[in-house]
Amino acid sequence: MTTPQPTVNRRQLGAELRRLRLAKGLLIEDVAAHLQTSQTRVSRMETGKGRVVIKAEEIGALCELYGVTDERQIRLLTSMLSDSKHPGWWDQFREVLPSGLDVLCGLETDALAERAWEPLLVHGLLQTPEYAQAILQAWPSTRLHDIADLVKVRTERQALLTRTDRAPLELWAILDEAVIRRPVGAAGVMRAQLHHLAEMAELPNVTLQIAPEAKGAHPGLGGAFALLEFDSEPPMVYVDSPAGNLYLDKKHDVRRFTTTFDLLRAMALDPDDSLVRLRTAAKEK
Repeated sequence: MTTPQPTVNRRQLGAELRRLRLAKGLLIEDVAAHLQTSQTRVSRMETGKGRVVIKAEEIGALCELYGVTDERQIRLLTSMLSDSKHPGWWDQFREVLPSGLDVLCGLETDALAERAWEPLLVHGLLQTPEYAQAILQAWPSTRLHDIADLVKVRTERQALLTRTDRAPLELWAILDEAVIRRPVGAAGVMRAQLHHLAEMAELPNVTLQIAPEAKGAHPGLGGAFALLEFDSEPPMVYVDSPAGNLYLDKKHDVRRFTTTFDLLRAMALDPDDSLVRLRTAAKEK
């Protein structure tokens, strides 16, 4: 059985609602007035971002506003709405997830491939539980009683790399060398983390590169980001920062980050040399 893809279905529904609105020549404020809701909510309905839950009666009201009378099209919209509401594995952790991280969990679950640059930390899909716990304990915003559940979230995310219900997520991660040099956690935690990275790099769907410190200034110094690719939806960029998470899907934004990733990939050590660098760093811990 194919795993439901609620985030992609929500984005597809939103894209179709936006297409119908534009075809009718209406503005977001027109729709907001018709639904008696805010423009922000209508915008989020169309982008599929955030935690906006579209109601069945709203689909009916929008069909009326957009002049949609074809029963097949109405059933399609209703079906897309139903599929978008299917709970994801991350729903059980909503109380502890930082704002916006539920969106990332959904996008990663739906994605075919992820290309990520990490200048500060081991990528979340590659962290050991002990490393993750040490990182979470170091963040002043983390509530101590949430740490165990947040570590579980990372563990659940990592299952995407070995899932069997469909093709496992393809991950291409580039880490700055500072990431593997920085000691995190008690003695042995970082050594175990480095050994884990080497093991994960052996998976056929995981490619790992190290950007050597000797390269000096490079295009990735602006911060971490990930490019997410889907089966039938356009790619999206996820940018993580202390000020909040950004999800970018405009073509010029995706192209800009794709170019940055390609430059990083070209200047980083190749996968084989990266594995040697990892194992050498592990022996030094």
